[in-house]
Amino acid sequence: MIITPWEVSGRIDYSRLIKEFGTQPITQDLLKRIEKHAGMLHLQLRRGLFFSHRDLDWILDMYESGIKFVLYTGRGPSGPVHIGHMIPWIFTKHLQDVFGSKLYFQMTDDEKFLINPDFTLEKTRNFAYDNALDVIAVGFDAEKTKIIMDVEDADIIYRTALKVAKKITFSTIKATFGLTESSNIGIIFFPAIQAVPCFLESELTGGNVPCLIPAAIDQDPYWRITRDIAPKLGYFKPAQIHCKFLPGLGKGGKMSASIPETCIFTTDPPEVVERKIWNAFTGGKPTIKEHKLHGGDPSICPIYYYDYYLFEKDDDKLNEIYMKCRNGEFLCGDHKIMLAEKVKKFLKEHQRRREKAKDKLDDYLFKKK
Repeated sequence: MIITPWEVSGRIDYSRLIKEFGTQPITQDLLKRIEKHAGMLHLQLRRGLFFSHRDLDWILDMYESGIKFVLYTGRGPSGPVHIGHMIPWIFTKHLQDVFGSKLYFQMTDDEKFLINPDFTLEKTRNFAYDNALDVIAVGFDAEKTKIIMDVEDADIIYRTALKVAKKITFSTIKATFGLTESSNIGIIFFPAIQAVPCFLESELTGGNVPCLIPAAIDQDPYWRITRDIAPKLGYFKPAQIHCKFLPGLGKGGKMSASIPETCIFTTDPPEVVERKIWNAFTGGKPTIKEHKLHGGDPSICPIYYYDYYLFEKDDDKLNEIYMKCRNGEFLCGDHKIMLAEKVKKFLKEHQRRREKAKDKLDDYLFKKK
């Protein structure tokens, strides 16, 4: 298992990550508090996809005392968006709806330029604007959402980044991210840039505004450093809520754009979706006879996990799928056909909204084009 902000591979042990990263598991008490405000538990909370946190209880305390918080999440634009990227965005949209929060969405085109030797600034800029269409298509409130393009919005974020950078030593960055003498100095400075949206609302308003970050747990090293220096700047420590990774369609590991046949991009046409799902690894037995006799193993099956993470909203139906797979009643081919229809329907609507987002882009950008 390898977990860094730039690489995730192997079979992920989330309980081990909680211990190693020093985070807290999301408890039933926290879920009940969130449910009280939302009127229901979002699928991603109900099924444990968001599993870990830092100071989520404190954020709820602040909200219940009348102090609103801002949301912050983002995207490293290194290529097209796939469904796995959307998991935390969908949940962030839910939080915005429930708590009425303002959202800062950071496009770290600078980071991707710095860590990819072959990338130009123009290339990462193009990825950032293309990815922004997927963000808008999720349905965030344009009045409460600002997309930050790091390079183009440098005049907005640089002042705060300097304040952050002054409080962080090179030895801290080197130890946290495993940097070496050959690492370029841009990536050494970048953690200060990624910290900025945690404090941006406070900087702009002159107050001290709490911030909650919904994101995958591979980004946690950035926030550990940010939390350490926040009090030195006179600001609250940003709170976090961490999600699991959507598995790829291959055997083991998270969905990764570097292995395109094992991930579903938001722009994939129906025939490509069908092919990728049909060729996916499953937890089924080698033959129909063996499968019916011994049953399958949904715990290792990405087809089942796609339903679990996103595509089967009904818990009773999901449990029925699980049990029928376990006892051999549900064949893998039939499950693939069923899932492909759900994914195609989801992407058809997303692509429609994505196309309309082209006319709305200026409404979401921190600075209009």
